[in-house]
Amino acid sequence: MGQFFDRQMAEPTNKQVTKISDLSQLPPELALQILKNLNATDLCLAACVWQTLANDEILWLGLCKSNWAHASIYRRARDEGISFRKIYLQLDEGTLRFNAGQGLHYFIENRLIDDTCAEIAQFVHNTRKLHATERRKLLQTRRDILERLIELQSYENQFLPNALRQFFAKLDAPEERNEYLSILIENFSKRFHECNKDLGLSTETIYVLCFSLILLSIDLTSPHVKNKMSKREFIRNTRRAINGTLSDELAGHLYDNIYLIGHVARSRASGAY
Repeated sequence: MGQFFDRQMAEPTNKQVTKISDLSQLPPELALQILKNLNATDLCLAACVWQTLANDEILWLGLCKSNWAHASIYRRARDEGISFRKIYLQLDEGTLRFNAGQGLHYFIENRLIDDTCAEIAQFVHNTRKLHATERRKLLQTRRDILERLIELQSYENQFLPNALRQFFAKLDAPEERNEYLSILIENFSKRFHECNKDLGLSTETIYVLCFSLILLSIDLTSPHVKNKMSKREFIRNTRRAINGTLSDELAGHLYDNIYLIGHVARSRASGAY
């Protein structure tokens, strides 16, 4: 380990190499700044040599929040004397169990997450460590968490198809069109309307437009569809579906967005459905 840091700290100056063989010889602020670049595994290895430095609470808190930005345990860790290294290891273990299909039980049993809709939604919203399939299973069975999670999304001043892409990047699209997809679109439509009331589009209109965009996405991106929908056909069909409350110009912009950028609801597991 010492040799590793010798190489890392070696810098040529006027054709001479200055070596620092021990991080403990550096000012603590500089040593911690170097250790910040390590992942959890390497930091544990570094603790075998520089125990005090590598077990610094600030380092482990940073690692925790870079992977799980929100967890209920953070608020009471110091008061209860729980080290952030221990919290990191528990959060990592809980994530492995969640991704293996064991749900949130480990997180809740170990008081890492409070068993409330708001706290669970915040936790899910602020981490990318949870596998999409298991996250979707959770949200399908806990509609209260799903609704709260969607409330945490922001779509202000976003074009509808771009907002849909952001939405499905956060809440993975189901592998097939089903009731869950309808629930997702219904909640998205409400949230998009709340964020963009000045657009003059009702929640019902947004809901219909979302499905129109998904169908257009399938039509334009599927290799199985030979006769692609034209812009004129999309405008006509969309205006008919929402009783002519959408301008041809806006409908045309919606079509152009899908044509140029691609699918709005791509499932990670099976591609565009």
